[in-house]
Amino acid sequence: MKIYNTLTRQKEEFVPLTAGEVKIYACGPTVYNYIHIGNARPICVFDVLRRYFEYRGIKVTYVQNFTDIDDKIIRKAMEEGSDYRTVSERYIDEYKTDAKGLNVRPATIHPLATQNIDEIIKMISDLVEKGYAYPTDNGDVYFRTKKDAGYGKLSHQPLEDLQAGARIATGEIKEDAMDFALWKGAKPGEPSWISPWGEGRPGWHIECSAMARRYLGKTIDIHCGGQDLIFPHHENEVAQSECCNGVPFANYWMHNGYINVDNRKMSKSLGNFFTVRDVADQYGYEPIRYLMVASHYRTPINYSVEVIEQCRAALERLYNCRDNLQFLMEKSPAGEKPDEHAARRRLEEHQDHFIEAMEDDLNTADAVSALFDLARDINSNLNASTAPSKELCRFALELFNELADVLGLLYTKKETTLDTEIENLIAERTKARANKDWATADKIRDELKARHVVLEDTPQGIKWRIEQ
Repeated sequence: MKIYNTLTRQKEEFVPLTAGEVKIYACGPTVYNYIHIGNARPICVFDVLRRYFEYRGIKVTYVQNFTDIDDKIIRKAMEEGSDYRTVSERYIDEYKTDAKGLNVRPATIHPLATQNIDEIIKMISDLVEKGYAYPTDNGDVYFRTKKDAGYGKLSHQPLEDLQAGARIATGEIKEDAMDFALWKGAKPGEPSWISPWGEGRPGWHIECSAMARRYLGKTIDIHCGGQDLIFPHHENEVAQSECCNGVPFANYWMHNGYINVDNRKMSKSLGNFFTVRDVADQYGYEPIRYLMVASHYRTPINYSVEVIEQCRAALERLYNCRDNLQFLMEKSPAGEKPDEHAARRRLEEHQDHFIEAMEDDLNTADAVSALFDLARDINSNLNASTAPSKELCRFALELFNELADVLGLLYTKKETTLDTEIENLIAERTKARANKDWATADKIRDELKARHVVLEDTPQGIKWRIEQ
C-alpha cells in the first residue's frame, strides 16, 4: 500500500514496524460539545483505513484519545455550574452515540488525558532534565522550540517563518514566543494535579505524545488527524516526542482535507455550523458517512443540502441492488452452471479494482466507483432473464457486502418484515391479478404505496420494499 506521507510530502510504500501488524494513533475530540461534521471526516476516513488493513489480514492496534481536560471544558463547566468531569463524561457518551451512528468501530483503546497524568509528568520531567523544557515561577513548564533543530519539519516551515506570527500572551513567562506549554500552573477554581512544579494540569500537545508512547511505543506506524492539526498540534507532538525519546515518533503522517459548507468555511458566525447530530436528525447518519468516504481523503469536500440528498440517493441505489440480489438468490434454483465460472471472475475484477484503489493512498473515491461498477454488473447480468444459480447469486451478494463493509456502508437496518394486514393486502392483490381484476389490483397497489410499501411484479413473484 502506498501512503502520502505529510512528513515527506510524497507517496511512500507503507512498511510496518512489525510485519503483519500496524499501530495507529488518531487524534480524538476535545469533549465539551457535540462533534460537528468537520470532526466526522477524520473519524470516518481513518476508520476505513483501519477496516482496510484488517480486511487485508493485518492486525491493527488503533488508539484514539479523548481530551477530557481543557480550557473549553473548564469554561463549559463554569457556565453550567458543574465540573469538568460532568461535562467530559456527557460528551464522551454523545460522541459514542454519533460514532455508532456513523458505523465507526470503537478504538482498540480510548485513553483519557486525565487517566495518564503520571505518564505526562514523567515525559515532561525527562524533557526538563534533557534541557528541552523549563519551568517558570508561576508553575508553567514550556518546551524550548529553538533547541530542537528539526522543529517545523512536519509543517514544512522554517522556524523563522513560524516565529513571525508568534506572540506572548498576558500571564505567560516564556524565554521565546514560539515556546509552547507542556504544563499549566493551577489557577483558582480550576482542576489540578500535583507535580514537581506545583499543582497544575497538562498542556494539550503533551497528552497525545504521552499516550502514544504508553499504548503504542516510542515509534508508531501511522499518526493521523485533520489537516488543521498539522500546526501547531502535530508539529509540537513530533518535537516533544523525538526530543524526549531520541527516536522517530511516527513513520507516516496522514491528514484529511477540510470540509466547507455551501462552498464557505464552516463558522458559527456565518450561521453554517452543523453538528453531526443536527444533520443525522434530518437525513440519517449513513449519508454523512457516505459523504466522508466518497471523496479522496486529502481533497476538500463541500457539504450542502443538495450534496447530502445526492448521498442518500446514491445509497438507495446500492441498497436496491443488494435487495434485488437477495430476492433473486432466494428464488433461484441450486446448482451452479458451467458457464458461471466466467461470471465469477468478471465479478472478482471489480474487487481487484477496489483493492487497487485502496492500495493507492486509500483512494476511497475510486473504491466507491468500483462498488458501483459491481452493482451495475450485478443489475445487468444477474436478473430474471439470465436465470443465475443460487450459488452465483450468493457469491455476488457476499462480495458486494464485503466491499461495502470495508467502506463502512450499507449498515442501516431496514425493515424486512411486514405486519399481517399488509401481508393480507399483498395476498389479496395477487388473487385479484390472477382473476384479471386489474382495477382491484391497482387500487391495492396504490394503497400500499401510500403506506410506503412498494411492490414490483417479477417472473419469480412479487417483490416488495419499504420506501423510506
